[in-house]
Amino acid sequence: MTILRAALAQINTTVGDLKGNTAKTLDYIDKARAQGAHLLAFPELTITGYPPEDLLYRPHLVSENRACLDGVIERSEGIAIVIGFVDSNDQGDLFNSAAVIQDRRLLGIYHKVHLPNYGVFDEKRYFLPGADAPVFDINGTPVGVNVCEDIWFEQGPTNLQASAGARVIMNINGSPYHRGKGRFREVMLAGRARDNAVYVCYTNMVGGQDELVFDGGSTVFSPSGDVIARGKQFEEDLVIIDIDPSPPPTPHPRPSLTPSQTSKKSTRLSSSAPGTTSARTASGRSSSASPAASTPPSRPPSPPMPSARKTSPS
Repeated sequence: MTILRAALAQINTTVGDLKGNTAKTLDYIDKARAQGAHLLAFPELTITGYPPEDLLYRPHLVSENRACLDGVIERSEGIAIVIGFVDSNDQGDLFNSAAVIQDRRLLGIYHKVHLPNYGVFDEKRYFLPGADAPVFDINGTPVGVNVCEDIWFEQGPTNLQASAGARVIMNINGSPYHRGKGRFREVMLAGRARDNAVYVCYTNMVGGQDELVFDGGSTVFSPSGDVIARGKQFEEDLVIIDIDPSPPPTPHPRPSLTPSQTSKKSTRLSSSAPGTTSARTASGRSSSASPAASTPPSRPPSPPMPSARKTSPS
């Protein structure tokens, strides 16, 4: 595997300002490309701003957000990009999504699996959960992409993507600030990196929306759980780091599968599209780690575990 130069763009977006958010995105694409980045990640729901809430009931906003995504795709020559946007299906269902783009092509779309509905979050009102955990080939490196809350679950998408061969996890966020949140968050992320023997790249937004404040602090963790790069707090920043995705000589242990999961796990690869393979695993329930001190003692039942899918550019 070759070195992967990853860039994390922690930017201040404005809810509803699709054109302004997209213009800022294009500016950061040019900056990251000029510094030789292979992969650039933006925060959760970058194009619409976060959280868009009842603006999502306006159909034109969803269609315009997709048109803005097309503009980002056109500007992606020579670089891979992960960017948050709102996806929809033919039935009009909405998904909190991350588009994965490379060289003016849409490689795939990740739908957020775990939708928070506690404290300041109300995502189940607007979105449906995703069901897949894709892994993408970026510059020869297997990269798993997921969104915010998904990484808080020990047996969630990150674990599935690592099991499918991901060496880097790119997690994009709209994570609000409260006192002590930064330390609490980093302990969890270090654990995810260490338990799954992967690099974890955590990209967070900055700025304010109503009563919410986003603190940035985008961070990269090594497979040993050490912080190897960190963005500024409460300021826009572009964090760039070179990652060596080669497996460590002695892999760190990953969470073991339960007997029922072991008996059901499938290693069969089935063809799903030109240049695409899919590794399917059994469905199951996810255990969780609390993402905030304000989280209620118990959560609603978790959605079924997504299936792991490895995707390569055609």
